[in-house]
Amino acid sequence: MANELTKQELHNLAMNVVGEDLEKNGYEFLGVNSSIKANPQFVALKNKKLHFVVVRAIQYPKDPKVMDRIYMETMKEHASKFEARAFYAGVGIANAKDYELPVTHDDNYIINYDGWQEV
Repeated sequence: MANELTKQELHNLAMNVVGEDLEKNGYEFLGVNSSIKANPQFVALKNKKLHFVVVRAIQYPKDPKVMDRIYMETMKEHASKFEARAFYAGVGIANAKDYELPVTHDDNYIINYDGWQEV
């Protein structure tokens, strides 16, 4: 049996996807914390404006676009104390051979990511 990616490994994949997207869009990283328990994972600057980005790795069949609204409202309040904007970035991850199977170290995977959404 192939070994499954841990929650932290899945989270790291999601962090890489979002980090590359932020970088490509001209964001400057002020802080990055890859821990699942840390929030936000990215504190970035663009046009002299702070952006807090919460990253979530979402496994199939859950929808990566659906955020925990109550939690994200708390993050929005936290961001406002720093005059920052708060964003949610859900990254869907599935086994490429069979979406029903777990993501493993031995199989390819598919990413479902449509960018981040402002809270």
